[in-house]
Amino acid sequence: MNTFNKGIEKVEVTLQWDPSPLGTPDNDLDIVAATYTADAPHGDPAYLVHFDSRSPDGTITLNRDSRTGQGFGSDEIMTLELDRLSETYTRVIVGVAIQQGEGRKVFGDIPNTLVRIREGYTDLAENDFTEVAGATAATVAEFTRDGTGQWRLRPALRGFDTDPAGFASLMGR
Repeated sequence: MNTFNKGIEKVEVTLQWDPSPLGTPDNDLDIVAATYTADAPHGDPAYLVHFDSRSPDGTITLNRDSRTGQGFGSDEIMTLELDRLSETYTRVIVGVAIQQGEGRKVFGDIPNTLVRIREGYTDLAENDFTEVAGATAATVAEFTRDGTGQWRLRPALRGFDTDPAGFASLMGR
């Protein structure tokens, strides 16, 4: 077996940030994954995984959902079992959105924000959102299935100025 051409099988996306200062509204960030079918790879997503949910087939799961950023290590964790995803799906976009409950917040307002994408013990991508500091949401990765059926990662940092619902409809376009 030639492991040099092996595609991505199972990844973990982790997100961490510092809690807001005492007496100020909480910082609430969310990992969002959108899946797209072969016949509409840039249209509306077939489904979304976010806010303590999982995909209908159980291949994409939000394992940890924080509303404050308190705790040690990763505040949010999403697992994507791409090797188990139906052949119907050829594209998965992963992003991060900031909840806008009590006033507008952008990535530059939230200290020590970091997203990391790993396969096993190998870091595939990492970003601290400084390039999109003025955005309220951002895509962080695009996974696509190639002609051989293998999944490939393209780090895809792209900022948006919209609420989480608007981001979900724009992130894959």
